[in-house]
Amino acid sequence: MPTMPDTGFTAHQYRFAAHIRDPENNPAPTDVEDRRMAIYRDLFYNNVESFLSSTFPVLHELLDEENWHALARDFFASHHCRSPLFLEIPHEFLNYLEQERGERTTDLPFLKELAHYEWVELAISIAETGSPDKSGDVAADEITPASLLDTRPALSPLAWPLRYQYPVHRISPDFVPESPGPQPTYLLVFRNSEDKVEFIELNPVSARLFGMLQEDGTASGRQLLEQIASELQHPQPQVVIDGGRIILEDWRQRGIVKG
Repeated sequence: MPTMPDTGFTAHQYRFAAHIRDPENNPAPTDVEDRRMAIYRDLFYNNVESFLSSTFPVLHELLDEENWHALARDFFASHHCRSPLFLEIPHEFLNYLEQERGERTTDLPFLKELAHYEWVELAISIAETGSPDKSGDVAADEITPASLLDTRPALSPLAWPLRYQYPVHRISPDFVPESPGPQPTYLLVFRNSEDKVEFIELNPVSARLFGMLQEDGTASGRQLLEQIASELQHPQPQVVIDGGRIILEDWRQRGIVKG
């Protein structure tokens, strides 16, 4: 935060804003009636808190009111947002959790991962992508099961792979894990043709396939699956190839494979 000037109108603005952000540690301006200051205090905080609770509903539900408001208040008081846009507030909250809040014994062990998982839904719902010329590509509705293997499937830019230590997609008031799962949780979030956000769970093989398709390269779907079979040292590579074709076809139907 910039250094607050000692005198003048700017100093008055700083004191005014500091009180709104953290009224417990910053006195209110002496020349403003407290009834009026209360309007500002409630208006600013309630707007931010409401946006956080709607973007992070599971996290909000898991915390009691005292702990939730303590978390929201600390973010509101201590974090310096770098964007004036309301839609950027959840990302600013993530930055606060990951870079500023530090480790606290009272925090849920999966706090950061759950917050990231819930933020992703908003992020991909508003994500913008260009529409480069792909006249040489095969459209998704023209792809055959064979071509999924014989060519290199092209992924939608609105499909993002996620990896967590906790099964964040299952967390609820009825399921609150105390330690990470035995294996990482692989998820894929995507925006379908109707602009609805969906999540699907991946296994290590489908997560590996998606990661390979994200990389630059010309290897066909079959070649990538053969490489995965080799990495697994699978005694029957064709089983991996057949399973991979089913995965790719499912992704095509969901709009994850676009061409």
